[in-house]
Amino acid sequence: MHTHLIWLIGYSIAQLALGAWISRRVKTSSDFFVAGRALGPGLLFSTMLAANIGAGSTVGATGLGYRDGFSAIWWVLSAGIGSLLLAFWIGPAIRRVAAEHDLRTVGDYLELRYGVTVRTLISGLLWVGSVFILAGQLIAVSWILNVIAGVPKTLGCILAGVLITVYFASGGLLTSAYVNVVQLIVKLVGFAIAIPFALSASGGWDALRAFTPTETYWNPWQGGESGLVYLAMLGPAFVVSPGLLQKVYGARDDRTVRIGVGFNALALILYAAVPVLLGMMARVQFPDLPQSELALPTLLVQGVPAAVGALGLAAVFSAELSAADAVLFILTTSLSQDFYKRFRNPGASDAQLLRVTRFTAVIAGAAGVGIALVAAGVVSALSIFYTIMGVSLFVPILAGLYSTRTRSADALAAIIAGIAVVGGWRLLLDGKPINGITAPMGGLIAAIVAFLVVHLVGRARGGDINSGGRPPHTERN
Repeated sequence: MHTHLIWLIGYSIAQLALGAWISRRVKTSSDFFVAGRALGPGLLFSTMLAANIGAGSTVGATGLGYRDGFSAIWWVLSAGIGSLLLAFWIGPAIRRVAAEHDLRTVGDYLELRYGVTVRTLISGLLWVGSVFILAGQLIAVSWILNVIAGVPKTLGCILAGVLITVYFASGGLLTSAYVNVVQLIVKLVGFAIAIPFALSASGGWDALRAFTPTETYWNPWQGGESGLVYLAMLGPAFVVSPGLLQKVYGARDDRTVRIGVGFNALALILYAAVPVLLGMMARVQFPDLPQSELALPTLLVQGVPAAVGALGLAAVFSAELSAADAVLFILTTSLSQDFYKRFRNPGASDAQLLRVTRFTAVIAGAAGVGIALVAAGVVSALSIFYTIMGVSLFVPILAGLYSTRTRSADALAAIIAGIAVVGGWRLLLDGKPINGITAPMGGLIAAIVAFLVVHLVGRARGGDINSGGRPPHTERN
């Protein structure tokens, strides 16, 4: 086990060194926020996929596969489907708007389109929600350290928070894009090597296929709490995620978005079964784990040869770090751009903005550690973020991009209705579905209905069709 820990420490130091070296190229806030709008297809693909294969799609999805079986495939598959929509529909359109108006955050877009009230409301909601997804990454790292060296969850979360904050604060998107290439290679190689060894240790494919601890364990649509229901929670979130949209802002042209994000979507779809099968293999070998999210680190430490396990753990560790820096990207740019520059110091220089951004990275990292210490697990923390993001952002962003007739009041109605329904659902029903309708589904439906009702009422009264914002610009370059 100490061998695994030494490998992870060495790997972490190497990533910090690489980040520090690349950060020397970060000269302006544009470099930090949108990588100078110069990312090509390869870098966009690697930074998108590295961010998307994080704690949820490794430790979390493996835990779901361990607990519920093959239906857990929808956790990552839903992200792939959402990414397809981003690649060929939303991404190119919003990139053009961002480039035309020098937008750096999703908050910038929302103010351009709807006004400052919508920007402020969404920025606040997403800051709270993003802390939960950061906490999910930290919890995943703590599970790894716990299995390897018996490190308590509290200490593991603190160590992970320090590492991730230092690594990200050095250079923002530009640094992340290059470091993500290395992380992605480690992930792909690590999982590719670990799978056949884990399958062999589980008795081979025939033994795994015959393993049926529950009647629905091999049902691809529904099993336990997993299944197609994830599509409503995760699909919209991966279309409008602020962290992913800001990476799209960094693309040099529309072709880059279609290729980079499109191949990211394809890779997610192909990868979707990997963590689920690993979780099922872990259950064959270790059927009595006290926490299902320990399945992946336990399998890699105890269920495969040491060298293979070390490479696999490096892959998982890469996944958590790359996803965490994507979340810190959301949190820091939101605080520095959407609040500090917008309200506190509109005339802030590049140097001031970079200082504030790096300082807020420390604040965000500390907040993530605090949530991680009290959250139940990776999936529970991530579910809060994805739900908030989907029900609050999906309708306003789509409507604002493709209609000049939407108003600030329409967007506010959608945001408030979606959040209110989800909050009430969780408070009164403990988040349990009603006749197959889940809280994210209900919130998304409420947001659409509220948007349409307020929009139609406003048009009937002859209100200003674009009060509080400016019309979208989606013409092609």
